[in-house]
Amino acid sequence: MKRFARLFNELDQTNRTNEKVAALESYFREADPRDAAWALHFLCGRRPARSVSSTALSGWGAEEAGMPQWLVDECYETVGDLAETLALLLPETESVSPPPLHEIVEQRLLPMRLLPEPARKRLLLRTWRELGARERFVWNKLITGGFRVGVAQTLVARALAAAAGVEQPVMIHRLMGQWQPTVEDYKRLFNNDGGEGPQPARPYPFFLASTLEERPAALGQIAEWQLEWKWDGIRAQLIRRGGEVLIWTRGDELVTSSFPEIADSGGALPDGTVLDGEILAWRGDLPEPFSRLQRRLGRKVVSAKTRQDFPVVFLAYDLLEWQGQDWRPRPIGERRRKLEEIVEEAGPLIAKKGRGKEDEPGLFPTDEFVMKAPVALRISGLLRPGSWEDLEKMRAESRTRQVEGIMLKRLGSPYGVGRQRGNWWKWKIEPLVIDAVLIHAQAGHGRRANLYTDYTFGVWQEGKLVPFAKAYSGLDDAEILEVDRFIRANTIAKFGPIRAVKPELVFELAFEAVQESTRHKTGIAVRFPRIHRWRRDKKPEEADTLESLRALVRVNPQPR
Repeated sequence: MKRFARLFNELDQTNRTNEKVAALESYFREADPRDAAWALHFLCGRRPARSVSSTALSGWGAEEAGMPQWLVDECYETVGDLAETLALLLPETESVSPPPLHEIVEQRLLPMRLLPEPARKRLLLRTWRELGARERFVWNKLITGGFRVGVAQTLVARALAAAAGVEQPVMIHRLMGQWQPTVEDYKRLFNNDGGEGPQPARPYPFFLASTLEERPAALGQIAEWQLEWKWDGIRAQLIRRGGEVLIWTRGDELVTSSFPEIADSGGALPDGTVLDGEILAWRGDLPEPFSRLQRRLGRKVVSAKTRQDFPVVFLAYDLLEWQGQDWRPRPIGERRRKLEEIVEEAGPLIAKKGRGKEDEPGLFPTDEFVMKAPVALRISGLLRPGSWEDLEKMRAESRTRQVEGIMLKRLGSPYGVGRQRGNWWKWKIEPLVIDAVLIHAQAGHGRRANLYTDYTFGVWQEGKLVPFAKAYSGLDDAEILEVDRFIRANTIAKFGPIRAVKPELVFELAFEAVQESTRHKTGIAVRFPRIHRWRRDKKPEEADTLESLRALVRVNPQPR
Protein backbone atom coordinates (compact mmCIF):
# COMPACT_ATOMS: atom_id res chain seq x y z
CA MET A 1 0.00 0.00 0.00
CA LYS A 2 2.88 2.34 0.80
CA ARG A 3 4.43 1.87 -2.66
CA PHE A 4 1.10 2.38 -4.44
CA ALA A 5 0.40 5.54 -2.41
CA ARG A 6 3.84 6.85 -3.40
CA LEU A 7 3.05 6.16 -7.05
CA PHE A 8 -0.26 8.03 -6.70
CA ASN A 9 1.58 11.00 -5.21
CA GLU A 10 4.22 10.97 -7.97
CA LEU A 11 1.54 10.98 -10.66
CA ASP A 12 -0.44 13.71 -8.92
CA GLN A 13 2.57 16.00 -8.52
CA THR A 14 3.56 16.30 -12.19
CA ASN A 15 2.01 17.23 -15.51
CA ARG A 16 5.00 15.96 -17.52
CA THR A 17 4.20 12.90 -19.59
CA ASN A 18 7.69 11.42 -19.41
CA GLU A 19 7.78 11.75 -15.63
CA LYS A 20 4.41 10.00 -15.31
CA VAL A 21 5.55 7.16 -17.57
CA ALA A 22 8.83 6.80 -15.67
CA ALA A 23 6.99 6.60 -12.34
CA LEU A 24 4.61 3.97 -13.69
CA GLU A 25 7.35 1.90 -15.29
CA SER A 26 9.35 1.93 -12.05
CA TYR A 27 6.30 0.75 -10.12
CA PHE A 28 5.51 -2.11 -12.50
CA ARG A 29 9.13 -3.27 -12.39
CA GLU A 30 9.30 -3.20 -8.58
CA ALA A 31 5.84 -4.12 -7.29
CA ASP A 32 4.70 -7.54 -6.18
CA PRO A 33 2.44 -8.92 -8.97
CA ARG A 34 -0.34 -9.37 -6.42
CA ASP A 35 -0.24 -5.62 -5.75
CA ALA A 36 0.51 -4.57 -9.32
CA ALA A 37 -2.56 -6.41 -10.63
CA TRP A 38 -4.85 -4.30 -8.42
CA ALA A 39 -2.88 -1.12 -9.09
CA LEU A 40 -3.34 -1.65 -12.83
CA HIS A 41 -7.05 -2.30 -12.25
CA PHE A 42 -7.47 1.09 -10.56
CA LEU A 43 -5.13 2.99 -12.91
CA CYS A 44 -7.24 1.82 -15.86
CA GLY A 45 -10.29 3.49 -14.34
CA ARG A 46 -11.97 0.45 -12.83
CA ARG A 47 -13.24 1.79 -9.53
CA PRO A 48 -14.85 -0.19 -6.70
CA ALA A 49 -18.35 0.62 -5.53
CA ARG A 50 -18.71 2.97 -2.55
CA SER A 51 -18.22 1.08 0.73
CA VAL A 52 -19.04 3.86 3.21
CA SER A 53 -21.32 6.87 2.91
CA SER A 54 -19.80 10.34 3.17
CA THR A 55 -21.90 11.05 6.26
CA ALA A 56 -20.66 7.95 8.08
CA LEU A 57 -17.08 8.55 6.97
CA SER A 58 -17.13 12.15 8.18
CA GLY A 59 -18.73 11.20 11.51
CA TRP A 60 -16.32 8.35 12.22
CA GLY A 61 -13.41 10.56 11.18
CA ALA A 62 -14.48 13.29 13.60
CA GLU A 63 -14.74 10.72 16.38
CA GLU A 64 -11.31 9.21 15.63
CA ALA A 65 -9.70 12.66 15.41
CA GLY A 66 -11.33 13.78 18.67
CA MET A 67 -12.86 16.83 16.97
CA PRO A 68 -16.42 18.22 16.91
CA GLN A 69 -18.32 17.52 13.73
CA TRP A 70 -18.72 21.22 12.92
CA LEU A 71 -14.95 21.68 12.88
CA VAL A 72 -14.48 18.72 10.51
CA ASP A 73 -17.19 20.21 8.29
CA GLU A 74 -15.42 23.57 8.26
CA CYS A 75 -12.13 21.89 7.35
CA TYR A 76 -13.91 19.99 4.58
CA GLU A 77 -15.35 23.27 3.30
CA THR A 78 -11.83 24.72 3.10
CA VAL A 79 -10.06 21.68 1.61
CA GLY A 80 -12.92 20.70 -0.71
CA ASP A 81 -12.20 16.96 -0.59
CA LEU A 82 -13.40 14.70 2.25
CA ALA A 83 -10.79 12.00 1.64
CA GLU A 84 -7.97 14.51 1.89
CA THR A 85 -9.54 16.31 4.85
CA LEU A 86 -9.73 13.15 6.96
CA ALA A 87 -6.25 12.00 5.91
CA LEU A 88 -4.90 15.29 7.30
CA LEU A 89 -7.00 15.40 10.48
CA LEU A 90 -6.56 11.84 11.74
CA PRO A 91 -3.82 11.38 14.35
CA GLU A 92 -0.40 10.30 13.12
CA THR A 93 0.37 6.60 13.23
CA GLU A 94 3.62 4.96 14.15
CA SER A 95 3.11 2.16 11.64
CA VAL A 96 6.03 1.85 9.24
CA SER A 97 4.81 -1.27 7.49
CA PRO A 98 1.18 -0.92 6.33
CA PRO A 99 -0.55 -3.95 4.81
CA PRO A 100 0.18 -4.58 1.09
CA LEU A 101 -2.28 -3.29 -1.50
CA HIS A 102 -3.70 -6.70 -2.41
CA GLU A 103 -4.51 -7.40 1.25
CA ILE A 104 -6.08 -3.96 1.69
CA VAL A 105 -8.33 -4.57 -1.34
CA GLU A 106 -9.19 -8.25 -0.97
CA GLN A 107 -9.51 -8.51 2.82
CA ARG A 108 -10.86 -5.08 3.66
CA LEU A 109 -12.14 -2.98 0.76
CA LEU A 110 -14.20 -5.62 -1.04
CA PRO A 111 -15.80 -7.24 2.05
CA MET A 112 -16.49 -3.89 3.76
CA ARG A 113 -19.68 -2.94 1.93
CA LEU A 114 -21.24 -6.31 2.87
CA LEU A 115 -20.62 -5.93 6.60
CA PRO A 116 -23.14 -4.57 9.14
CA GLU A 117 -22.39 -1.01 10.18
CA PRO A 118 -20.64 -1.78 13.53
CA ALA A 119 -18.26 -4.25 11.87
CA ARG A 120 -17.69 -1.85 8.98
CA LYS A 121 -16.74 0.89 11.39
CA ARG A 122 -14.31 -1.36 13.28
CA LEU A 123 -12.61 -2.42 10.04
CA LEU A 124 -12.36 1.18 8.86
CA LEU A 125 -10.83 2.43 12.11
CA ARG A 126 -8.39 -0.48 12.22
CA THR A 127 -7.20 0.31 8.71
CA TRP A 128 -6.85 4.04 9.42
CA ARG A 129 -4.64 3.21 12.42
CA GLU A 130 -2.35 1.05 10.29
CA LEU A 131 -1.78 3.63 7.56
CA GLY A 132 0.16 6.87 7.24
CA ALA A 133 -1.45 10.09 5.96
CA ARG A 134 -0.55 9.43 2.31
CA GLU A 135 -1.89 5.86 2.43
CA ARG A 136 -5.03 6.97 4.26
CA PHE A 137 -5.81 9.45 1.49
CA VAL A 138 -5.68 6.70 -1.15
CA TRP A 139 -7.67 4.35 1.10
CA ASN A 140 -10.34 7.01 1.64
CA LYS A 141 -10.58 7.51 -2.12
CA LEU A 142 -11.03 3.78 -2.67
CA ILE A 143 -13.75 3.25 -0.07
CA THR A 144 -15.78 6.23 -1.32
CA GLY A 145 -15.55 5.08 -4.96
CA GLY A 146 -13.86 8.38 -5.84
CA PHE A 147 -10.42 7.10 -6.81
CA ARG A 148 -9.12 9.03 -9.82
CA VAL A 149 -5.60 9.70 -10.96
CA GLY A 150 -4.39 12.09 -13.64
CA VAL A 151 -2.95 9.58 -16.07
CA ALA A 152 -4.35 8.37 -19.39
CA GLN A 153 -4.69 4.66 -20.03
CA THR A 154 -2.38 5.02 -23.02
CA LEU A 155 0.39 6.18 -20.67
CA VAL A 156 -0.26 3.21 -18.38
CA ALA A 157 0.04 0.92 -21.42
CA ARG A 158 3.22 2.67 -22.54
CA ALA A 159 4.87 2.16 -19.14
CA LEU A 160 3.67 -1.43 -18.87
CA ALA A 161 4.93 -2.16 -22.39
CA ALA A 162 8.37 -0.83 -21.47
CA ALA A 163 8.43 -2.96 -18.31
CA ALA A 164 7.33 -6.05 -20.24
CA GLY A 165 9.55 -5.44 -23.27
CA VAL A 166 6.74 -5.47 -25.87
CA GLU A 167 5.43 -2.92 -28.36
CA GLN A 168 2.92 -0.39 -27.03
CA PRO A 169 0.12 -1.35 -29.51
CA VAL A 170 0.48 -4.97 -28.37
CA MET A 171 0.12 -3.95 -24.72
CA ILE A 172 -2.87 -1.71 -25.48
CA HIS A 173 -4.56 -4.66 -27.13
CA ARG A 174 -3.75 -6.94 -24.18
CA LEU A 175 -5.37 -4.45 -21.81
CA MET A 176 -8.64 -4.48 -23.73
CA GLY A 177 -11.43 -6.83 -22.73
CA GLN A 178 -12.23 -8.93 -19.71
CA TRP A 179 -8.92 -9.29 -17.87
CA GLN A 180 -9.17 -9.52 -14.10
CA PRO A 181 -6.88 -8.10 -11.35
CA THR A 182 -5.30 -11.50 -10.69
CA VAL A 183 -1.66 -12.56 -10.67
CA GLU A 184 -2.35 -14.92 -13.57
CA ASP A 185 -3.86 -12.24 -15.83
CA TYR A 186 -1.20 -9.73 -14.83
CA LYS A 187 1.59 -12.14 -15.75
CA ARG A 188 -0.06 -12.80 -19.12
CA LEU A 189 0.51 -9.14 -19.95
CA PHE A 190 4.25 -9.84 -19.74
CA ASN A 191 4.06 -12.82 -22.11
CA ASN A 192 6.76 -12.52 -24.77
CA ASP A 193 6.21 -15.68 -26.76
CA GLY A 194 4.83 -13.66 -29.70
CA GLY A 195 1.51 -15.47 -29.75
CA GLU A 196 -0.95 -12.63 -30.15
CA GLY A 197 -3.83 -14.39 -31.83
CA PRO A 198 -7.26 -12.91 -31.16
CA GLN A 199 -8.98 -13.97 -27.95
CA PRO A 200 -12.75 -14.41 -28.04
CA ALA A 201 -13.61 -11.59 -25.64
CA ARG A 202 -10.91 -9.07 -26.56
CA PRO A 203 -11.67 -6.00 -28.71
CA TYR A 204 -9.02 -4.05 -30.60
CA PRO A 205 -7.74 -0.62 -29.55
CA PHE A 206 -9.81 2.07 -31.25
CA PHE A 207 -8.31 4.35 -33.89
CA LEU A 208 -9.26 7.96 -33.11
CA ALA A 209 -9.57 10.92 -35.46
CA SER A 210 -7.93 14.30 -34.88
CA THR A 211 -9.87 17.54 -35.11
CA LEU A 212 -9.52 19.32 -38.45
CA GLU A 213 -8.84 22.98 -37.64
CA GLU A 214 -8.18 24.26 -41.17
CA ARG A 215 -10.05 24.18 -44.45
CA PRO A 216 -10.11 20.65 -45.88
CA ALA A 217 -8.64 21.87 -49.18
CA ALA A 218 -5.29 22.02 -47.35
CA LEU A 219 -5.35 18.20 -47.27
CA GLY A 220 -4.77 17.96 -51.02
CA GLN A 221 -6.99 16.38 -53.66
CA ILE A 222 -10.43 15.32 -52.53
CA ALA A 223 -10.03 12.08 -54.50
CA GLU A 224 -7.35 11.03 -51.99
CA TRP A 225 -9.90 10.80 -49.18
CA GLN A 226 -12.74 8.51 -48.13
CA LEU A 227 -15.56 10.72 -46.82
CA GLU A 228 -18.36 9.79 -44.42
CA TRP A 229 -20.76 11.38 -41.99
CA LYS A 230 -19.56 11.69 -38.41
CA TRP A 231 -22.39 9.94 -36.61
CA ASP A 232 -23.61 11.06 -33.20
CA GLY A 233 -23.74 7.79 -31.30
CA ILE A 234 -21.62 5.44 -29.20
CA ARG A 235 -18.41 4.14 -30.76
CA ALA A 236 -18.29 0.36 -30.49
CA GLN A 237 -16.90 -2.90 -31.88
CA LEU A 238 -19.12 -5.80 -32.87
CA ILE A 239 -17.24 -9.06 -32.34
CA ARG A 240 -18.21 -12.49 -33.67
CA ARG A 241 -15.75 -15.07 -32.37
CA GLY A 242 -15.90 -18.59 -30.98
CA GLY A 243 -19.64 -18.79 -31.57
CA GLU A 244 -20.19 -15.70 -29.37
CA VAL A 245 -21.28 -12.16 -30.17
CA LEU A 246 -19.92 -9.32 -28.03
CA ILE A 247 -20.36 -5.54 -28.20
CA TRP A 248 -17.59 -3.42 -26.66
CA THR A 249 -17.72 0.38 -26.41
CA ARG A 250 -14.75 2.71 -26.73
CA GLY A 251 -15.01 3.18 -22.96
CA ASP A 252 -14.10 -0.50 -22.56
CA GLU A 253 -17.62 -1.44 -21.47
CA LEU A 254 -19.30 -4.67 -22.50
CA VAL A 255 -22.84 -3.66 -23.52
CA THR A 256 -24.10 -6.75 -25.33
CA SER A 257 -27.08 -7.15 -23.00
CA SER A 258 -28.18 -3.54 -23.60
CA PHE A 259 -28.50 -4.05 -27.37
CA PRO A 260 -29.81 -7.60 -27.96
CA GLU A 261 -31.06 -6.82 -31.49
CA ILE A 262 -27.54 -5.80 -32.53
CA ALA A 263 -26.17 -8.99 -30.98
CA ASP A 264 -28.79 -10.98 -32.90
CA SER A 265 -27.73 -9.29 -36.13
CA GLY A 266 -24.08 -9.93 -35.31
CA GLY A 267 -24.90 -13.61 -35.13
CA ALA A 268 -25.41 -13.55 -38.91
CA LEU A 269 -21.74 -12.64 -39.44
CA PRO A 270 -19.11 -15.31 -40.13
CA ASP A 271 -17.05 -16.41 -37.15
CA GLY A 272 -13.79 -14.51 -36.77
CA THR A 273 -15.24 -11.11 -37.73
CA VAL A 274 -14.79 -7.79 -35.90
CA LEU A 275 -16.48 -4.59 -37.10
CA ASP A 276 -15.83 -1.03 -35.95
CA GLY A 277 -18.76 1.35 -36.00
CA GLU A 278 -21.36 3.36 -34.14
CA ILE A 279 -24.43 2.43 -32.11
CA LEU A 280 -27.24 4.84 -32.96
CA ALA A 281 -30.87 5.39 -32.11
CA TRP A 282 -32.54 4.74 -35.46
CA ARG A 283 -36.03 4.58 -36.89
CA GLY A 284 -36.75 3.62 -40.48
CA ASP A 285 -33.91 5.11 -42.51
CA LEU A 286 -33.14 8.06 -40.21
CA PRO A 287 -31.05 8.50 -37.07
CA GLU A 288 -32.76 9.81 -33.95
CA PRO A 289 -31.42 12.18 -31.26
CA PHE A 290 -28.75 10.89 -28.90
CA SER A 291 -31.18 11.34 -26.01
CA ARG A 292 -33.21 8.46 -27.45
CA LEU A 293 -30.14 6.23 -27.33
CA GLN A 294 -29.55 7.16 -23.70
CA ARG A 295 -32.82 5.41 -22.82
CA ARG A 296 -31.14 2.12 -23.74
CA LEU A 297 -27.92 2.53 -21.77
CA GLY A 298 -27.18 0.54 -18.64
CA ARG A 299 -30.05 -1.92 -19.08
CA LYS A 300 -29.26 -5.56 -18.35
CA VAL A 301 -32.70 -6.69 -19.47
CA VAL A 302 -34.33 -5.00 -22.47
CA SER A 303 -38.04 -5.62 -22.94
CA ALA A 304 -39.73 -5.98 -26.31
CA LYS A 305 -41.53 -2.69 -25.66
CA THR A 306 -38.24 -0.87 -25.02
CA ARG A 307 -36.81 -2.28 -28.25
CA GLN A 308 -39.89 -1.09 -30.10
CA ASP A 309 -39.97 2.37 -28.51
CA PHE A 310 -36.21 3.01 -28.77
CA PRO A 311 -34.86 1.06 -31.75
CA VAL A 312 -31.11 1.02 -32.40
CA VAL A 313 -28.69 -0.03 -35.13
CA PHE A 314 -25.00 -0.77 -35.40
CA LEU A 315 -23.67 1.34 -38.26
CA ALA A 316 -20.40 -0.29 -39.35
CA TYR A 317 -17.66 1.65 -41.10
CA ASP A 318 -14.55 -0.49 -40.80
CA LEU A 319 -13.40 -4.12 -40.76
CA LEU A 320 -10.76 -5.01 -38.16
CA GLU A 321 -10.75 -8.78 -38.32
CA TRP A 322 -11.81 -11.31 -40.95
CA GLN A 323 -11.62 -15.11 -40.64
CA GLY A 324 -9.69 -14.63 -37.41
CA GLN A 325 -6.96 -12.55 -39.10
CA ASP A 326 -6.02 -9.00 -38.14
CA TRP A 327 -6.96 -6.76 -41.08
CA ARG A 328 -5.93 -3.46 -39.50
CA PRO A 329 -2.63 -3.11 -41.44
CA ARG A 330 -4.46 -3.38 -44.79
CA PRO A 331 -5.47 -0.23 -46.73
CA ILE A 332 -8.81 1.27 -45.82
CA GLY A 333 -10.15 0.71 -49.35
CA GLU A 334 -9.51 -3.02 -49.11
CA ARG A 335 -11.08 -3.18 -45.66
CA ARG A 336 -14.12 -1.27 -46.92
CA ARG A 337 -14.67 -3.56 -49.93
CA LYS A 338 -14.51 -6.68 -47.77
CA LEU A 339 -16.86 -5.06 -45.22
CA GLU A 340 -19.43 -4.51 -47.95
CA GLU A 341 -19.10 -8.11 -49.13
CA ILE A 342 -19.52 -9.50 -45.61
CA VAL A 343 -22.65 -7.52 -44.81
CA GLU A 344 -24.11 -8.07 -48.26
CA GLU A 345 -23.75 -11.82 -47.81
CA ALA A 346 -25.30 -11.57 -44.34
CA GLY A 347 -28.39 -9.77 -45.61
CA PRO A 348 -29.96 -7.90 -48.53
CA LEU A 349 -28.28 -4.87 -50.03
CA ILE A 350 -30.48 -1.76 -49.93
CA ALA A 351 -29.32 0.81 -52.42
CA LYS A 352 -30.30 4.38 -51.79
CA LYS A 353 -30.28 5.77 -55.31
CA GLY A 354 -31.29 9.30 -56.17
CA ARG A 355 -31.60 12.24 -53.83
CA GLY A 356 -35.21 11.93 -52.77
CA LYS A 357 -37.62 14.70 -53.65
CA GLU A 358 -36.15 17.36 -55.90
CA ASP A 359 -36.96 20.10 -53.42
CA GLU A 360 -35.78 18.11 -50.40
CA PRO A 361 -32.44 16.31 -50.71
CA GLY A 362 -32.44 12.86 -49.12
CA LEU A 363 -30.21 11.83 -46.27
CA PHE A 364 -27.91 9.91 -48.59
CA PRO A 365 -26.42 11.53 -51.72
CA THR A 366 -26.28 9.68 -55.03
CA ASP A 367 -24.06 6.58 -54.88
CA GLU A 368 -24.28 6.48 -51.09
CA PHE A 369 -25.93 3.41 -49.66
CA VAL A 370 -26.81 1.62 -46.47
CA MET A 371 -26.58 -2.13 -46.16
CA LYS A 372 -28.40 -4.15 -43.58
CA ALA A 373 -28.33 -7.82 -42.73
CA PRO A 374 -31.08 -7.95 -40.17
CA VAL A 375 -32.21 -4.34 -39.74
CA ALA A 376 -29.96 -3.67 -36.72
CA LEU A 377 -26.74 -4.08 -38.75
CA ARG A 378 -25.94 -1.54 -41.45
CA ILE A 379 -22.98 0.06 -43.19
CA SER A 380 -22.32 3.77 -43.09
CA GLY A 381 -22.60 5.16 -46.59
CA LEU A 382 -19.83 7.08 -48.35
CA LEU A 383 -20.14 10.70 -49.42
CA ARG A 384 -19.12 11.47 -53.00
CA PRO A 385 -18.95 15.26 -53.46
CA GLY A 386 -17.43 16.61 -56.63
CA SER A 387 -15.28 19.17 -54.83
CA TRP A 388 -14.29 20.50 -51.43
CA GLU A 389 -16.91 23.23 -51.92
CA ASP A 390 -19.60 20.55 -52.34
CA LEU A 391 -18.38 18.86 -49.15
CA GLU A 392 -18.69 22.15 -47.26
CA LYS A 393 -22.32 22.37 -48.36
CA MET A 394 -22.94 18.84 -47.07
CA ARG A 395 -21.30 19.71 -43.74
CA ALA A 396 -23.58 22.74 -43.39
CA GLU A 397 -26.56 20.34 -43.33
CA SER A 398 -25.07 18.15 -40.58
CA ARG A 399 -27.16 19.30 -37.65
CA THR A 400 -30.48 18.81 -39.45
CA ARG A 401 -29.33 15.33 -40.46
CA GLN A 402 -28.55 14.47 -36.81
CA VAL A 403 -24.83 14.05 -37.44
CA GLU A 404 -21.82 15.89 -36.00
CA GLY A 405 -20.01 16.70 -39.23
CA ILE A 406 -17.74 14.90 -41.70
CA MET A 407 -15.10 12.18 -41.32
CA LEU A 408 -12.11 12.28 -43.69
CA LYS A 409 -10.00 9.10 -43.96
CA ARG A 410 -6.91 8.98 -46.16
CA LEU A 411 -7.17 6.31 -48.83
CA GLY A 412 -4.54 3.63 -48.45
CA SER A 413 -4.16 4.22 -44.71
CA PRO A 414 -4.06 1.36 -42.18
CA TYR A 415 -6.17 1.25 -39.02
CA GLY A 416 -3.99 2.71 -36.27
CA VAL A 417 -4.02 2.79 -32.49
CA GLY A 418 -5.18 5.78 -30.48
CA ARG A 419 -5.02 9.32 -31.86
CA GLN A 420 -2.48 9.49 -34.70
CA ARG A 421 -2.59 12.70 -36.72
CA GLY A 422 -2.66 12.64 -40.48
CA ASN A 423 -4.81 9.74 -41.62
CA TRP A 424 -8.19 10.28 -39.91
CA TRP A 425 -9.72 13.72 -39.42
CA LYS A 426 -13.05 14.83 -37.96
CA TRP A 427 -14.46 18.06 -39.38
CA LYS A 428 -17.18 18.92 -36.89
CA ILE A 429 -19.83 21.56 -37.29
CA GLU A 430 -19.55 24.78 -35.30
CA PRO A 431 -21.17 24.52 -31.86
CA LEU A 432 -24.31 26.35 -30.84
CA VAL A 433 -23.62 29.22 -28.43
CA ILE A 434 -25.57 31.30 -25.95
CA ASP A 435 -24.68 33.90 -23.30
CA ALA A 436 -25.47 32.85 -19.73
CA VAL A 437 -24.89 34.07 -16.17
CA LEU A 438 -22.94 32.19 -13.49
CA ILE A 439 -25.35 31.58 -10.60
CA HIS A 440 -24.00 28.58 -8.62
CA ALA A 441 -20.60 26.97 -8.05
CA GLN A 442 -19.15 23.88 -6.41
CA ALA A 443 -15.61 22.75 -5.66
CA GLY A 444 -13.94 20.49 -8.20
CA HIS A 445 -12.19 17.15 -7.72
CA GLY A 446 -8.60 15.97 -7.50
CA ARG A 447 -6.14 18.80 -8.09
CA ARG A 448 -9.06 21.24 -8.21
CA ALA A 449 -10.65 20.12 -4.95
CA ASN A 450 -9.82 23.44 -3.25
CA LEU A 451 -11.10 25.56 -6.15
CA TYR A 452 -14.62 26.34 -7.31
CA THR A 453 -14.56 24.95 -10.84
CA ASP A 454 -17.99 23.29 -11.30
CA TYR A 455 -20.38 25.97 -12.47
CA THR A 456 -24.13 26.28 -12.97
CA PHE A 457 -25.43 28.83 -15.47
CA GLY A 458 -28.76 30.51 -15.91
CA VAL A 459 -30.70 32.44 -18.54
CA TRP A 460 -33.47 34.95 -18.09
CA GLN A 461 -37.14 34.03 -17.85
CA GLU A 462 -39.72 36.62 -16.78
CA GLY A 463 -37.10 38.70 -14.99
CA LYS A 464 -35.47 35.78 -13.13
CA LEU A 465 -32.42 33.66 -13.86
CA VAL A 466 -33.31 29.99 -14.27
CA PRO A 467 -30.58 27.31 -14.26
CA PHE A 468 -30.26 25.32 -17.49
CA ALA A 469 -26.72 23.94 -17.75
CA LYS A 470 -23.61 22.92 -15.82
CA ALA A 471 -20.12 23.32 -17.25
CA TYR A 472 -16.71 22.30 -15.96
CA SER A 473 -14.26 23.19 -18.73
CA GLY A 474 -13.21 26.01 -20.99
CA LEU A 475 -11.30 28.39 -18.69
CA ASP A 476 -7.52 28.58 -18.41
CA ASP A 477 -5.73 28.39 -15.05
CA ALA A 478 -5.56 32.15 -14.56
CA GLU A 479 -9.29 32.56 -15.30
CA ILE A 480 -10.15 29.70 -12.92
CA LEU A 481 -8.30 31.45 -10.09
CA GLU A 482 -10.00 34.75 -10.90
CA VAL A 483 -13.47 33.18 -10.93
CA ASP A 484 -12.69 31.29 -7.71
CA ARG A 485 -11.80 34.57 -5.97
CA PHE A 486 -15.02 36.14 -7.22
CA ILE A 487 -17.11 33.22 -5.94
CA ARG A 488 -15.57 33.33 -2.47
CA ALA A 489 -16.04 37.10 -2.24
CA ASN A 490 -19.57 37.14 -3.65
CA THR A 491 -21.34 34.15 -2.12
CA ILE A 492 -24.91 35.05 -1.19
CA ALA A 493 -26.09 31.63 0.07
CA LYS A 494 -24.84 28.10 0.75
CA PHE A 495 -26.61 24.80 0.09
CA GLY A 496 -24.26 22.11 1.38
CA PRO A 497 -21.21 22.20 -0.92
CA ILE A 498 -22.96 24.51 -3.39
CA ARG A 499 -22.59 28.28 -3.27
CA ALA A 500 -25.05 30.72 -4.80
CA VAL A 501 -23.20 33.78 -6.10
CA LYS A 502 -24.09 37.28 -7.16
CA PRO A 503 -25.26 37.08 -10.79
CA GLU A 504 -22.59 39.32 -12.31
CA LEU A 505 -20.33 37.14 -14.52
CA VAL A 506 -21.44 36.41 -18.08
CA PHE A 507 -20.01 33.57 -20.16
CA GLU A 508 -20.64 32.34 -23.66
CA LEU A 509 -21.51 28.64 -23.47
CA ALA A 510 -21.06 26.29 -26.40
CA PHE A 511 -22.89 23.00 -26.89
CA GLU A 512 -23.48 20.43 -29.60
CA ALA A 513 -27.26 20.21 -29.57
CA VAL A 514 -30.36 21.61 -27.90
CA GLN A 515 -33.75 19.95 -27.64
CA GLU A 516 -36.97 19.91 -25.67
CA SER A 517 -36.89 17.75 -22.56
CA THR A 518 -39.54 16.84 -20.01
CA ARG A 519 -36.77 15.81 -17.58
CA HIS A 520 -35.52 19.39 -17.12
CA LYS A 521 -37.40 22.15 -15.31
CA THR A 522 -36.74 24.59 -18.11
CA GLY A 523 -38.08 22.12 -20.66
CA ILE A 524 -34.78 22.41 -22.57
CA ALA A 525 -31.69 20.16 -22.55
CA VAL A 526 -28.30 21.00 -24.06
CA ARG A 527 -25.60 18.48 -24.95
CA PHE A 528 -21.93 18.77 -23.97
CA PRO A 529 -22.08 22.31 -22.55
CA ARG A 530 -18.71 24.01 -21.99
CA ILE A 531 -17.43 27.54 -21.54
CA HIS A 532 -16.53 29.05 -24.90
CA ARG A 533 -15.31 32.41 -23.62
CA TRP A 534 -15.72 34.88 -20.78
CA ARG A 535 -17.93 37.77 -21.91
CA ARG A 536 -16.33 40.53 -19.88
CA ASP A 537 -17.91 43.00 -22.30
CA LYS A 538 -21.45 42.08 -21.26
CA LYS A 539 -23.57 42.93 -18.26
CA PRO A 540 -25.72 40.17 -16.73
CA GLU A 541 -28.94 41.79 -17.97
CA GLU A 542 -27.59 41.37 -21.52
CA ALA A 543 -27.42 37.58 -21.24
CA ASP A 544 -29.79 35.46 -23.30
CA THR A 545 -33.25 34.26 -22.35
CA LEU A 546 -34.96 30.90 -22.17
CA GLU A 547 -36.81 31.94 -25.30
CA SER A 548 -33.41 32.24 -27.03
CA LEU A 549 -32.81 28.57 -26.22
CA ARG A 550 -36.25 27.61 -27.48
CA ALA A 551 -35.51 29.47 -30.70
CA LEU A 552 -32.43 27.28 -31.20
CA VAL A 553 -34.67 24.22 -30.93
CA ARG A 554 -36.87 25.63 -33.67
CA VAL A 555 -33.93 26.59 -35.90
CA ASN A 556 -32.16 23.25 -35.36
CA PRO A 557 -34.97 20.69 -35.30
CA GLN A 558 -34.23 17.16 -34.17
CA PRO A 559 -35.38 14.61 -36.77
CA ARG A 560 -37.68 11.88 -35.50
